[in-house]
Amino acid sequence: MKVLYIVKVGTTFPATAKRFGDFDRWTREALGESSIELRVVDVEHGAALPPAEECAGAVITGSHAMVTDNLPWSLRTERWITSLLRSEVPIFGICYGHQLLARAAGGEVGYHPHGQEIGTVQIELLDAAADDVVFGSLPRRLLAHATHTQTVLRLPPGAVHLATNDFEPNHAFRIGRCAWGVQFHPEYNAAIMRSYIDEQAEKLGARGIDTAALRSRVADTPESLASVRSFARYAEAKAFIADVHIGDFHSERG
Repeated sequence: MKVLYIVKVGTTFPATAKRFGDFDRWTREALGESSIELRVVDVEHGAALPPAEECAGAVITGSHAMVTDNLPWSLRTERWITSLLRSEVPIFGICYGHQLLARAAGGEVGYHPHGQEIGTVQIELLDAAADDVVFGSLPRRLLAHATHTQTVLRLPPGAVHLATNDFEPNHAFRIGRCAWGVQFHPEYNAAIMRSYIDEQAEKLGARGIDTAALRSRVADTPESLASVRSFARYAEAKAFIADVHIGDFHSERG
């Protein structure tokens, strides 16, 4: 059976990692129980990416790098994403992964004109989300954790715009039938979000941001977590159907 890959494109703060683990652990836990194998590919540290035909799906994590740095491992991952899009492999890009997916499909990524979004924020789903596989069962307004300074400045041609808020216009989109990008972090829990605020407190304070107020607004975000779990169930079902068809094909030949 095909594998659902967690593509690790970054590493969290050392103190956060010591307490909570890293992006791959959070993503694995966020995906929940699955009947298909989960496997981590640490591309930031040189791991090879699998061919599209081996992938039941791919979840591309967040990163402390910037997409516009055009790092070699990032450009390699961006090219790989285009091969998955051609093969209609399910993709779920988170924060950096969301931006890299957008650029791979022809969108534009750069620094947000209003700076950093950080904390637990409210997101509004747009009308197109109502019948979306990942977002269709979620409430129109939901809370999510966010921390980013770059953004998708322009969605790819043909992308379906799914979610927004007052700060970030492109919080979620879909490309085709099976590729999603989310600027927010469904894999964070409240403790991780507080840790991110604490790690950046000095820089945030220097910009006049009240970190105590940010911390006080951190809350659980079960609805945003449900988005990545819905993706996992979709990828699982798609892989199962593909395996059944392959089995039927071999039975007919045998």
